[in-house]
Amino acid sequence: MSAKIFPTAQDAENAFYEALERCDLDAMMAVWSEDDEIVCVHPAGQRLVGQEQVREVWRQMFAAGPNMRVQITQQVVVAGMMLAVHSAHENITVAGEQRPRAPMVATNVYLRTAAGWRMIVHHASPAQAPAADGAAAEPKILH
Repeated sequence: MSAKIFPTAQDAENAFYEALERCDLDAMMAVWSEDDEIVCVHPAGQRLVGQEQVREVWRQMFAAGPNMRVQITQQVVVAGMMLAVHSAHENITVAGEQRPRAPMVATNVYLRTAAGWRMIVHHASPAQAPAADGAAAEPKILH
């Protein structure tokens, strides 16, 4: 189905953010694996599983048209021969807003397939605000 081949996970990552900025649904879905086991979680959103749910949420998000810029910072990449995990801050600026939004922390997981590298997981959530005194915040223990 997807004709686009991404030779590296970073190529797929770049295409993901370009499609996001352009609100290009076809380009966005070309980045994703065609398997039904893909997962997408947007900030404060529910977990979406499979092509149908992932496509529908992007379609809804893109309906208003392009209005934002995304700058990736603090990227950390863990990569192997078949799998790559990218963690980064998404710094989003929306047209018409006075200030940039608070950064999002995103984790993108890519799988090497016969058709090149494809996204299998995108998970974004709000970044924790830095401590007022500049010191690292104490980790919160959930369990």
